[in-house]
Amino acid sequence: MIYELIAPCHFGMEAVLKREIIDLGYDIVKVEDGKVHFTGDEDAICRSNVFLRTAERVLIKCASFYATSFEQLFDETEKIDWSMYIPKDGKFWVAKAASVNSKLFSPSDIQSIIKKAMVKSLQKTYGIEWFEESGASYPFRVFIRKDEVTIGLDTTGESLHKRGYRKLVSKAPVAENLAAAMIMLTPWRKDRILIDPFCGSGTIPIEAAMMAANIATGMNREFLSENWANLIKRKYWYDVMDEANDLVNLNVETDIQGYDIDGDIIKCAKQNAELAGVDKLIHFQKRPVAELNHKKKYGFIISNPPYGERIGEKEMLPELYTQLADAFKRLDSFSAYLITAYTDVEKYMGRKADKNRKIYNGMMKTYYYQFLGPKPPKRQNVSE
Repeated sequence: MIYELIAPCHFGMEAVLKREIIDLGYDIVKVEDGKVHFTGDEDAICRSNVFLRTAERVLIKCASFYATSFEQLFDETEKIDWSMYIPKDGKFWVAKAASVNSKLFSPSDIQSIIKKAMVKSLQKTYGIEWFEESGASYPFRVFIRKDEVTIGLDTTGESLHKRGYRKLVSKAPVAENLAAAMIMLTPWRKDRILIDPFCGSGTIPIEAAMMAANIATGMNREFLSENWANLIKRKYWYDVMDEANDLVNLNVETDIQGYDIDGDIIKCAKQNAELAGVDKLIHFQKRPVAELNHKKKYGFIISNPPYGERIGEKEMLPELYTQLADAFKRLDSFSAYLITAYTDVEKYMGRKADKNRKIYNGMMKTYYYQFLGPKPPKRQNVSE
């Protein structure tokens, strides 16, 4: 069966996710703020959950209609044949509701009314009054924008940024899917140098190493829809996991480095990299940003430096960014990509960013500053 699928992502990263979905071989329906819609079958549900690096989750779009009153919301929801998605013993609920520029704006009321309408619809279909909800879980998510209601069934469960490797975290970690998107917004490739001088628990270097080794981000975790015998046969999951395993190449040569001033957090980063299976591909070291250096040219600094959001940290930022700028000047052929909410970055870097992208990291507005270095000379093909 062909579904319309919805993949939410960080605001500002829609173009990266769209490219990923196209590369997987699926057709885009539309792109909107924080979401990409595309078409796919049962195999696509499994593959997008396992392979997409920048998505938050994958939803099956079940319904879309306009509603400006709770009565209308109930009636339109009740019209849907929910037995297409929920079996008689299914445990179902509205996990989240969000509303923007709409007459209906109370999330708890929206959740309650949609659940009641689903129950009434299923009572008619299955001819029963009471649902034990003892089977597999079917959580729904509702988005209302300008009075248009979209109801999606969550196939993922725990967010896709939970890869399963990050057991230990630093104080202000960047989400795994955001780290992946940051890397994918650069021209970095596995044969190029990548350094994160504020690596914390290692997320950016680990995501880069997983890309280099072709390790699918969903290989070592479970998905809610694995238990949906009514919608997705187990064979699809087995086939996709086989595909993912066949693509892994741990023999790749890399120059990926992560530094941090905190020796304990470097130990955490090493443990996380080991859990991700990429510890042999990354060099972690306790090192202050003032000592950032590399003997080779044309590398990439990709980092999530301190923002100053913690008490007592703001006073340290001018010196920290000055040290980063001095190191960047020494590495005069490198490019630097920094995500931060600190607004004086360009002042201390001593130049205006070549590109600047607004990204919401959770509810915090941040900017992705891109200071581009020179391109490496093209390699000449020598024919024998």
